[in-house]
Amino acid sequence: MILVFDIGTTVLKGALFSEDRGIKGTASRSLTLAQTSRPDYFEAETKFWKTAFREIASELLSGQSDLLRAVAISGNGPTLVPVDKNGQFLSPVMTWMDRRGKEEGATISKIGRFNVDPSFYLPKVLWLANHKPQVYEKSRHFLSCPEAMSFWLTGEAVTIVLGPQLQKFYWNDELLEALNLDKDKFPDFKKPGEIVGLISREGALESGLPEGVPVIASGPDFVISLLGTASVFPGRAFDRSGTSEGINLCTKNLTSDGRLMCYEHIIEPYYNISGIISTTGKAIEWFRNTHHEQKKGFREYYESLDGVPPGSEKLLFLPYLTGERAPLWDTNVRAAFIGLGLNHGSREMGKAVLESIGYAMRDVMEVMTEQGETIEELRITGGPSKSGLWNQIKADIVGKRILVPEFSDSELLGNFILSLKALGDCDDLADTADRIVKIKEIYEPRKKNQSIYNQMFGLYRESYRKLKSIYDSLDEIKE
Repeated sequence: MILVFDIGTTVLKGALFSEDRGIKGTASRSLTLAQTSRPDYFEAETKFWKTAFREIASELLSGQSDLLRAVAISGNGPTLVPVDKNGQFLSPVMTWMDRRGKEEGATISKIGRFNVDPSFYLPKVLWLANHKPQVYEKSRHFLSCPEAMSFWLTGEAVTIVLGPQLQKFYWNDELLEALNLDKDKFPDFKKPGEIVGLISREGALESGLPEGVPVIASGPDFVISLLGTASVFPGRAFDRSGTSEGINLCTKNLTSDGRLMCYEHIIEPYYNISGIISTTGKAIEWFRNTHHEQKKGFREYYESLDGVPPGSEKLLFLPYLTGERAPLWDTNVRAAFIGLGLNHGSREMGKAVLESIGYAMRDVMEVMTEQGETIEELRITGGPSKSGLWNQIKADIVGKRILVPEFSDSELLGNFILSLKALGDCDDLADTADRIVKIKEIYEPRKKNQSIYNQMFGLYRESYRKLKSIYDSLDEIKE
């Protein structure tokens, strides 16, 4: 059996798979972010990761641990975990939403000559060196959350990356030297599918898992989901929906457009074009909570907006609550309602928030097509994919057929598929993923809504261009 985990922003999920019979069970535990006094600080409480991990492992294995062949862990990237020489996780653990390294990101961008967002690993490390030198000096390793949990189990520190194209968004020797950062604090690179190490005696005591079981190098959620959605052939795109959104496209071409990231695909010899949108599900959660709708589940909340017409009565929302990554790469931009009038209530505003995510997705996808790429279909996964209304809105806005896999937790399924290859139970990752991933629903774009959404999308793009100078001026205001 294979035990897999995925560390999200607010939930840790696990699943147990049988090599020949598929899924045997799933479990999850909520995670709590640390309370901070700054709006741009988002920190994780790693003690909850370990507790949730132990509880899920115990629940799923339930006396069958002697049958366990491998463990694989993916997680949100790039969350930075400083680890001391004794293997203890240090604070602060800055999550992917953390924006405090804005100045550090700008510095690295100038040196590296590519877009470096404050959410990336290196700005966080440089911020620690500049503002919390005692934490920086005490740190023996800088790891992501799945790497940190693998280290907890095995005592082996690694950085999991697909290859040199993706590696440049992490670090290289030249950057570390230019920034005067200690190279020894950055572990060696391993590829997904390699063995991190075996569960140590201490790791077994801490986790409740058996000693000696191999831990597979998995990696960031946006990488492992490529397998879990079978987005493994050119022309297949997928939307990894959740707190943030990641639009990924499998292609034969290595592109150099700075608006999107392009790096090695987990299936050689292909590449992955990626556009990460910062606050999508988070924007929905924010609006729902501020309008006292949190008693409704997300699916119920989506359905409550069904009667609002496409375009939300000519109301636009820009979903940039913490700045934006692709394709804008703007740390100053912020959210806004545009066109708000007395005829708009919370339902119209809520629908506009939903539609804004569709516009942000289309913004990324149009950059892909501008680069000469063809998007044949869009596969969608994650919690929001369970809402038929929400899937249909996305199909109408982006103008592409949307396919919903049967198993919505693509990170967990991707970990299972990757583990099969690592254990020698399959020869071809792409064919195995294509065989295992089953499609349960298909949503076709409705022509009747295309006109209004095309017009609204044009205004969505134009709004950012016209408001950019205002956002920059707001950022310069001294409090």
